[in-house]
Amino acid sequence: MAKKQFKTESKRILDLMINSIYTHPEIFLREIISNASDAIDKLCYLSLTDDKVGMQRSDFKIKLGVSEEDRIISVSDNGIGMTKEELENNLGVIAKSGSLKFKNEMEKSGEASDLDIIGQFGVGFYSAFMVADRVTVITKAYGSDTAYKWESEGVDGYTIEEWHRDGVGTDVIMHIKQDVEDSEYTRFLNEMSIGQLVKKYSDFIRWPIVFEETIMEEVETGALDEQGNPIKKQVPKVVEEVINSMVPIWQRSKDEVSKEESDEFYQNIYYDYEPPVSTIRISAEGQVSYKAMLFIPGRAPANFFSDLFEPGLQLYCNGVMIMERCKDVIPDCFRFVRGVVDSPDFPLNISRETLQSGRQLKIIQNNIEKKVKNELRRMMDEEPETYEKFYNAFGVQLKYSVCANYGEKKDLLSDLLIFYSNKEKKLIPLRAYKEKMPEEQKFIYYVCTDSIAHAESLPQAEQIRDKGYEILYMTDDVDEFVIRRLENYEGVKFCNITNDDLGLETDEEKSAAEKKQEENKELLDFVKETLGESVVDVRISRKLKSHPVYLTSDGDVSIEMEKYFMVMKNNEMAKTIKAQRVLELNSEHHAFKALQEAFASDKEKATKLSKILLAQAVLIAGLPLENAAEYSELVCELF
Repeated sequence: MAKKQFKTESKRILDLMINSIYTHPEIFLREIISNASDAIDKLCYLSLTDDKVGMQRSDFKIKLGVSEEDRIISVSDNGIGMTKEELENNLGVIAKSGSLKFKNEMEKSGEASDLDIIGQFGVGFYSAFMVADRVTVITKAYGSDTAYKWESEGVDGYTIEEWHRDGVGTDVIMHIKQDVEDSEYTRFLNEMSIGQLVKKYSDFIRWPIVFEETIMEEVETGALDEQGNPIKKQVPKVVEEVINSMVPIWQRSKDEVSKEESDEFYQNIYYDYEPPVSTIRISAEGQVSYKAMLFIPGRAPANFFSDLFEPGLQLYCNGVMIMERCKDVIPDCFRFVRGVVDSPDFPLNISRETLQSGRQLKIIQNNIEKKVKNELRRMMDEEPETYEKFYNAFGVQLKYSVCANYGEKKDLLSDLLIFYSNKEKKLIPLRAYKEKMPEEQKFIYYVCTDSIAHAESLPQAEQIRDKGYEILYMTDDVDEFVIRRLENYEGVKFCNITNDDLGLETDEEKSAAEKKQEENKELLDFVKETLGESVVDVRISRKLKSHPVYLTSDGDVSIEMEKYFMVMKNNEMAKTIKAQRVLELNSEHHAFKALQEAFASDKEKATKLSKILLAQAVLIAGLPLENAAEYSELVCELF
């Protein structure tokens, strides 16, 4: 029999298909099953208007067969089949799709505007050559008396000859390659592996995908033994096991899916021992039609904040998985969201793995972004305890996203941030803080520390508390950067109680503070000179009331920022990014009076007191002492 050659262009494409385009060999089964599903779709559609088809919807199925001994995997359908001419056109010319032609013809006639045809690009079939060194196709077209066998070993060409097949449909028989050093093909040659691939990629194909199994069944022969009992014998019986679920859970209406079913689906797919804190259902029509089922987890995976975590949603086209993790349909700020997006509108290239239309993905991403934001706001308002559980897991992710890309998402995310309130003794949204602000209050007061307990003890908060104003305690390393990026919330500026002007003094009080600064200039200059490079300035405090001292900073780098970079080991930035420390003294405290007296009569004692006061300020700020032994000796001398 003469071997026919692929056209030159087709040979190049086939070579590319086998060696380059498909990066995951396991998708071969997805493609072959998708083609079988398309063939059944066509015949099922024709059966609606053609009584001669003689088949009911329940008769259609896709059969799988595996033989490790013969190294064969087969996929058989009882769909529309192919004529010899169609074999030439569909398998002899790569990228000429019969499925796409059929769909276009039906749509032109107005008879099948919503017909779903998966294999629209005519190249998925050739993915079989990634795992097979020979592919045989036996097919019999509906309405034809003759079956044909198409066979090929790859780019060298193919043969077509008349063959025998009992009914209409197509068998694709793949002769699996022998294992080589970097590729183990034998792993596909067992029912368990094939079943796993079906569950992963084709679980929601609308037709039953079955394994046939022969079992021995005991039946009566009609004869009796000597005691008059029926004589029985063992006879083989073929049974079928359906291995796909056929109806995607996200394609069913919300009313048809219980919370238990939804949670079970999430936990099975994502191997999470906890159910999600929320499930979002989307059914969109318009520029892009799609359905989505999204899950907001209640706990972060162990690798979430590492490079090992792979974000993205599963992409399906009419129930067939085309991408396991697509990052382009979910904004990075919501990278914790899991779930699936299924659309018949995804334009796929020849690999069915690469999406080509950024516009469509952008539309979906924008819609999903709004849906997730709205759901999180709903949880915050209606289920605060649930939201707090989510926030404990992913709040830091939201904060990092506020800072990312020069604050591109800060307006979107600011409503979702919650911080600890010194009054409420719990986490509250910025919105709640603003709503409770007295009319005369100018700022949203906050402090960044390493713990709530530390924040409670800070001397800088005394004035704010005396006024009855609320303070937000921020204890994550990234918080300082978040507030600087936000700058304000709905027009109300943030005020860092450790560094910023609190805006609480009257003009008279400001004048009095300036006067005290001038009156003590000589003493303050002495302290600054004594402390050397440890501080850039020494001032009379306008914030302290009962405490003697505290440490603040000038410039863009705060004390908390310095502490943030300090814990980053082997980081050169930690050596260079230092806060310009400023020592502030309470001129009304007895410690300051002692310093004044020592400065007037005993400069050596004044020097020691200056060092002690700086060390106390450093400890209050939560910073390590440069010389703890010296501090201990100085304190002991006071006894």
